[in-house]
Amino acid sequence: MFDSDALLLFIAAGLLLNLTPGPDMLYVIARTLGQGRAAGFASALGIGVGCFAHILAAAFGLTALLSAVPNAFDAVRLVGAAYLVWLGAKQIFARSDGAAAEAPQISSLGRIFRQGVITNVLNPKVALFFLAFLPQFVDPARGDAALQFLALGALFDVNGMLVLAAVVLAASRLRGLFQVGRARQMLERMMGAAFIGLGIRLAWK
Repeated sequence: MFDSDALLLFIAAGLLLNLTPGPDMLYVIARTLGQGRAAGFASALGIGVGCFAHILAAAFGLTALLSAVPNAFDAVRLVGAAYLVWLGAKQIFARSDGAAAEAPQISSLGRIFRQGVITNVLNPKVALFFLAFLPQFVDPARGDAALQFLALGALFDVNGMLVLAAVVLAASRLRGLFQVGRARQMLERMMGAAFIGLGIRLAWK
């Protein structure tokens, strides 16, 4: 279905894009430092599922519709930004005194997974990225364009999750530095500030 040279170019370009630090990577790092390796993997998997939702939408034309209707784009963008700010504020203002400081609130892996999905799905820039990037490697002469789009998107998504998994493993090695008293409280506030910053960045742009 694909020309081998074009496929290798796609994989190389996709890996470079996945290795570029961005909101998804920061989110995964924050979750890993805050709650450990399992939470990091859950957030990475959630982001991967969210990305595939964008791939499906782009393959079947929904992303083109979103980009053609500015009000719809802005609405999704602002909802996503508000969700990130809410997550950040919740992290910053969580109780951190007394017993709560010794036993911080632990989110379930299912909740972390769902948050990863939501933060990615509510970022319309991801949808527009797939609409702009993937068609460059689709050749209608080599078969059904939608199937090519889905196959390339799945390949990109899997590579992205592998990169995030490596980030989780790296971040988990640093987690022990943030497990005592004030250091943990500082980390929680830094995580909250990071989420709020991502939300403001998404809303501003």
